[in-house]
Amino acid sequence: MTVLVAAVALVGVLCLLDLLLTFGVIRRLREHAELITLGGVPDIPVLGVAVGEQPAPFSATTTEGDLVSGPGGLVMVAFFSTTCSVCPERVPPFVSYLSDHGVARESALAVVLGPQDEPPAFVTALAGAARVTTAPELDDDPLTRAFKVVGYPAFCLLDGDGTVIATSHDPAGLPEAAAAP
Repeated sequence: MTVLVAAVALVGVLCLLDLLLTFGVIRRLREHAELITLGGVPDIPVLGVAVGEQPAPFSATTTEGDLVSGPGGLVMVAFFSTTCSVCPERVPPFVSYLSDHGVARESALAVVLGPQDEPPAFVTALAGAARVTTAPELDDDPLTRAFKVVGYPAFCLLDGDGTVIATSHDPAGLPEAAAAP
């Protein structure tokens, strides 16, 4: 009988320890989620292509059936994911950035990745301000490979030759764009 009581007590202590560890992990995950949501993780790179470099040449088809190639001729490229919780929040600032800086629709490209069963509502908002391409998965997108996207959302400001000027997870973190013709 004492062995049974000891075993039950041991299991109870182990369950209590497991519960405390689980609460600790949940607390840390919430802290990290807040940092990411608020854009408070400045040392996480946006792209594998560094400032001063050019992305690999690419070509893709927009949702309107037009062929877009580069990197030359683009001023801004934005990457969104349908599975990203922050991406819908960053669409209005992106559209405002383009409008405020006089970036023509033909010089801006928005890349939306993820399941395309039901395109997210923000694709419509993006289409009014930039050309839009979609891809079901990360590996299926030539633009994501060319820019070596690390996380979403990602915003990349380019000069006329296609050299990366600045990158950010938030369009508010980008310098003023030089409007392309």
